[in-house]
Amino acid sequence: MAVSLLQQLNGERAVVLLYIIRILCSTPLSLLPEACSLSLLSLFALCVEISAEDDSNPLAQYFRTRPGASSGILLGAVTLPGLMVSRLMQSLRAFSLQEVGIEEIEYLKLQFWAASAICFTVLVFLCIICRRQGKSSYSISSLSNLDAKFRWICLTLLVELGLVSLSWKLYAGWPVALMSLWVLFHGFAAVKLIQRIMRTFPSCASMGESLLVTTGLVIYFGDMLAYTAARIPSFVASSMALLMLYGIKRSEIDTIIQGVIIGLLIFPIFYKYVIQLWESFASLSSSGDLGNYEMRRSLVFYASLMFMLAVVVPSWMQLVHSFHMHPLLWVFHFVFSEPFKSLTLCAYWLVVIYFSVRKFYSISKNSKTERILLRKYYHLMAVSIFVPALIFQPRFLDLAFGAALAVFLLLEIIRIWKIWPLGHLVHQFMNAFTDHRDSDLLIVSHFSLLLGCAVPIWLSSGFTDRPLAPFAGILSLGIGDTMASMVGHKYGVLRWSKTGKKTVEGTAAGITSVLAACFILLPLLAATGYIFTLHWFSLIVAVTISGLLEAYTAQLDNAFIPLVFYSLLCL
Repeated sequence: MAVSLLQQLNGERAVVLLYIIRILCSTPLSLLPEACSLSLLSLFALCVEISAEDDSNPLAQYFRTRPGASSGILLGAVTLPGLMVSRLMQSLRAFSLQEVGIEEIEYLKLQFWAASAICFTVLVFLCIICRRQGKSSYSISSLSNLDAKFRWICLTLLVELGLVSLSWKLYAGWPVALMSLWVLFHGFAAVKLIQRIMRTFPSCASMGESLLVTTGLVIYFGDMLAYTAARIPSFVASSMALLMLYGIKRSEIDTIIQGVIIGLLIFPIFYKYVIQLWESFASLSSSGDLGNYEMRRSLVFYASLMFMLAVVVPSWMQLVHSFHMHPLLWVFHFVFSEPFKSLTLCAYWLVVIYFSVRKFYSISKNSKTERILLRKYYHLMAVSIFVPALIFQPRFLDLAFGAALAVFLLLEIIRIWKIWPLGHLVHQFMNAFTDHRDSDLLIVSHFSLLLGCAVPIWLSSGFTDRPLAPFAGILSLGIGDTMASMVGHKYGVLRWSKTGKKTVEGTAAGITSVLAACFILLPLLAATGYIFTLHWFSLIVAVTISGLLEAYTAQLDNAFIPLVFYSLLCL
């Protein structure tokens, strides 16, 4: 079987396996169950990806994925579990220094097992689809038929659940049944969600990209549900073993960001039912009144949005966190607590964004510059915007990232629903910066760039002994990816593959530029009083692996590379 798997390795799969091996080699014995789980998950995902990318393409009859992209199942399945193992290692170092409590570690372990259950359940679901499509001519494990392979998959899943039980017994001593139900809930919810995503937005994402988004959303929503239930006294009394993990103190900024983002994510469902209720009572004719209908529908949209953001979301925030004032007033108080720094930074951002967007939009309309290069200018703009704020105002940047993501979500909702009067204008503007990975149905590039820079910073908001980890997205996307594209486009000759466009020269330029940026950034961090110990070998390995992933992957690199780079920097 090992020989068969090695024969199926391509560039992307080999780099992903290097990423997993690097994490496993750094994992301490105290995290042995998690390491074994990650190993099994990687092997399982590799088998599923090879089967799914067979010539018969069994998943194509069930899902419509983004044209021109590989399935990306292996990369999508291991990225978040690998990241959580890296964070667990970082938390163990913090625990040895008495910087965090044991509850922080147990909380991360529960999140890891939830992510693993999500990926395992979705992979089993994909195997069932392949089986139903009649794929039985080939078996990468040299088994005689698909039924034998399916039994092997089920056996792998049972081993995974056994490791989950072992882990909880070793580390927490809590009821295994309650934990198993909570983790399996994540898995079944993920299967439903990934089906909804692929059918609502066909041809907008690969299977790996959808799996990454699904894992993140289910964990984020599950965290919100448990965090809410932990604040209900009667519920805590009956489920203390599980919910005590969610009693970890959250900051006001974390609570506000989570409330607003989840509120906007569920708002389309809320608005759909509101508009159905409104239409059932409306007495508009089907002809001659279309303009008024659109205006009234837009008024219902804005009224529903105000109700969600001004009533529902703040009510949840005050339920789960002891705000001493309305959350919106808290935001104003926070911004104006240091008015000179905050307002100066905001003015700087507005100036840079205004002139950059105006210039780039003009170029996109009047120039023959390729879209991919034009979009890299936005990566450079992100560097100029985020680096000063991350060094001097990191907490304010956390809040600003949440506000920017909320604005992006709102504008995309308005564009998709064609809400008067902004829907057409937003679509026309955003369409100027799209490429082959976007579609009229869903534009994801700006989300991936923002989240690629924001997520490493959000994950580093607590204890971090790796000074470059918060800069993972900015370095990998703003500098490495940009230099790789520009140098490869202008000077690239040697291609990594016959069918791809990525060049050896571009990859070398990306890796070198990130290392040079680290040399420049570290003295700046030291000047601000940051005390750290840097392991240059680990840094070089992290930069090299993330650079090779950018060269080989056909997935949305803005989504995966920052997470992989962050995981490697935390080791």
